[in-house]
Amino acid sequence: MAGKRIVRVVTRRGNLRYEFLPDFARRLEGQIVRSVRRRAKYLVIELGSGDALLMHLGMSGSFRMMRARALKRAPYEHVGHYEHVGHDEHVGHPFTGCRDEYDKHDHVVFEMSNGTVVIFNDPRRFGFMTVLSPAEMQEHSTLAALGPEPLARRFGGTDLAKELGRRRTPLKIALSDQRVVAGLGNIYVSEALHRAGLSPRRRASTLVTRTGEPRPALDDLVRAIKDVLRVAIRNQYRTGVNDPFLVYDREGERCPRRGCGGTIKRIVQGGRSTFYCPVCQT
Repeated sequence: MAGKRIVRVVTRRGNLRYEFLPDFARRLEGQIVRSVRRRAKYLVIELGSGDALLMHLGMSGSFRMMRARALKRAPYEHVGHYEHVGHDEHVGHPFTGCRDEYDKHDHVVFEMSNGTVVIFNDPRRFGFMTVLSPAEMQEHSTLAALGPEPLARRFGGTDLAKELGRRRTPLKIALSDQRVVAGLGNIYVSEALHRAGLSPRRRASTLVTRTGEPRPALDDLVRAIKDVLRVAIRNQYRTGVNDPFLVYDREGERCPRRGCGGTIKRIVQGGRSTFYCPVCQT
């Protein structure tokens, strides 16, 4: 999308997690995409107007791209302030002219100036999209409070020590706080802790010395976080697809660490499932 112009935006329903802004499509159409970047679990598309399209995938959101083969438009039905494509009608795809190319969970369509169609699919509709002005981006309470990016070059044990040193909460809870590390989700906290050999029950502050310096175990954890995320990005891991994780959702299975012999256990922390090996994670 970067460097291309947004020709047309189609919202196939009136809401995702939240209602679309009344002028959602109008503020996007005709705009050049200056950049596409990630901040924590958010996607940010910066526009030529200075506005930004802020998006969150929620639990089940994903994008796919298609190439235009024939500019045959679908008969869009206007509902309220948005355009709707009837799911019960056999209509042509707006670009390909093929029948039924939309999935029922395809909720937002972006038609780009190079003929690419970018489609947002979200079965559970926990994702959201909104357009923010520069001032709104600066004042956005959630974005302003986010911690450092775990894959940033400058992110290291010293940074994490500043946050964990004063926390008496379990390590899993602390790492799941987006104010501590931005974008680190439930699955990858469990995976990183297993890789680092650290118990999710361990008190976070025990990884920091009294003078505020990171202990060796904290440096190991930082490396584990980076390694787990890089592998996941490279292999495009997704839950429910070939079960690529070492401990997540593997309750009752043998620990994959060589020579361990322990059994993966599931506990609940902060209302979320945690998977770990009580033998080799201390």
